[in-house]
Amino acid sequence: MRNLHETTLWALLDGAVGMVRTVRLFEALAVHESLLQPRAETVARAELAQALTMLLFEDVTRRVPMAAAYVGDTVREGKRLVFDHGALRTVAAPSGELPAGEAAFRRILEPLGFECRDVYPLDRIGMTGRAYAHRDLPESIAQFFLSELHPERFSAGFQAAVARVVGASRDPLSAWAKEQLVALAANGSIAFADAVRLLPNLVACFDRQHGEPRWSDYEILLAESKEMAWIATEGNAFNHATDRVADVEATAARQRQLGRPVKPAVEISASGRVRQTAFRAAMVERLFVAADGSLRSEVVPGSFHEFITRHEEAPGVLDLRFDSGNATAIFQMTSRS
Repeated sequence: MRNLHETTLWALLDGAVGMVRTVRLFEALAVHESLLQPRAETVARAELAQALTMLLFEDVTRRVPMAAAYVGDTVREGKRLVFDHGALRTVAAPSGELPAGEAAFRRILEPLGFECRDVYPLDRIGMTGRAYAHRDLPESIAQFFLSELHPERFSAGFQAAVARVVGASRDPLSAWAKEQLVALAANGSIAFADAVRLLPNLVACFDRQHGEPRWSDYEILLAESKEMAWIATEGNAFNHATDRVADVEATAARQRQLGRPVKPAVEISASGRVRQTAFRAAMVERLFVAADGSLRSEVVPGSFHEFITRHEEAPGVLDLRFDSGNATAIFQMTSRS
């Protein structure tokens, strides 16, 4: 086995976030051997994509106590998680400096080598989901399930509240970073030093880019869309990260035995090949602007950790698809109740 410390992926993460976090990431997550190439002066798009997904997974474990507990158990057992996908929410509305909806992330994902494989109507919740898989290693690099909320499907009052919440969003992607993404798209790689500098900027895009919402606006949004209310407080952070397991039912049963809050049912896709369940969302404290202009603190739903089992759709070919019904049901994990 190649020495991890001598690979480009290790050096990239070490340069961006330091040795301690890099060690923990490699202890927790399985990495395909083709991504463990000898240290080079350039970073391939697949290596940069893998580094990004690892740091976004780490962010979920930081924000979700049940995810941290589950990952801790796995590491102590000498095992590694297979990061299947991360999910994030966007809103298709004018968002200040930030491109609206999916476009804010398509400009990042496509240069990294991801492509939109499928589109999933989520009509019951006024959204559209898109699955981005990596062109080079679709089964081994985590997918992005990118959902987009459509305000025009809701009331005029709701649309006005959306505009007040996201209308002055900032764009965290620097002009320099945009130039690097253009180069990455053209060449399939960038210089190592540039990759180390670019990676934290990419991670920063998966966060909230608007200020504290008004409490009155949050209440308006919550009345019509739990998903938009979630965006108001959490922005474009990963809504959940997902571990690919051999038997999701057995995994869920084990977590219940440990007294952890797992969704009662396992969601099964129409094909029967994709089965999912999840912990309930962590409850988090967030600030809101009160009617008098002061800040008030409220406890609202944050992110969660999910489990998925994928079966083969053909010999040696894993079914990487999602399911609109599964996704809609899993989204209920962030319900305020």
